[in-house]
Amino acid sequence: MELFKSGNPTLSEKRFKDTVLGDVVTNENAMTVRGTLQKFGFLFLMVLGTSFYSWKQFAEGGNVLPLLYTGLFGGLVLAIVIIFKKEWSPYLAPAYALLEGLCLGAISAYYNFAFAETAPNIVINAVGLTFGTAAAMYLLYSFRIIRATQKFKAIVITATAGIAIFYLISIVLRMFGIDIPFLHEGSALGIGFSVFVVALAALNLILDFDMIENGAEMGAPKYMEWYGAFGLLVTIVWLYLEILRLLSKISKR
Repeated sequence: MELFKSGNPTLSEKRFKDTVLGDVVTNENAMTVRGTLQKFGFLFLMVLGTSFYSWKQFAEGGNVLPLLYTGLFGGLVLAIVIIFKKEWSPYLAPAYALLEGLCLGAISAYYNFAFAETAPNIVINAVGLTFGTAAAMYLLYSFRIIRATQKFKAIVITATAGIAIFYLISIVLRMFGIDIPFLHEGSALGIGFSVFVVALAALNLILDFDMIENGAEMGAPKYMEWYGAFGLLVTIVWLYLEILRLLSKISKR
């Protein structure tokens, strides 16, 4: 059971283990990898739909800040609820995807406008690289080229926790008018840091795939497909935002 661990807090060993032990599951209502990926595809389409809406509002000169903050804070609240009430995920995961799309669409539209001269295809490139990276990680995991060993998990989980703490500290410092330069500037250090975080987000996908596969093997209930799809979406969104940040830094040089 120790192998059943992920760096993504939404896909933890305890959450899947408690679910399996707490429910009577038959083959008909058991979680499957295929079902999880199908539900992830559905959630992703919902993200694209509301992203397009926010993008369109920005393109037409509308104020997208309400959409951005609604998506950001609404999505955060729903994510917290889903983590603690995973049986609600079939209903709340689609709502989370819709809210996340509002936020991502607004952010993407802003980047597209801000870097229209230096990197006119920044959003398209970020989307393409996100798709490519996710597909590559899935193939590397499927062919067992990268294995989610105990040592691998420990390194990725520790590094992810470190980045999360670092980001939290940077947010607090910014509230007091103190900026950490390499987080936003296109220096060699800034680009190197972003490359590291992008790689870390990509490696978290390996842990997520491993978690979902093990959940299916353990016979988790059917609604955990929605929970697994939600967790995978969280990592994909993080990966996209970090790639977008990296491309913006490169364009500044």
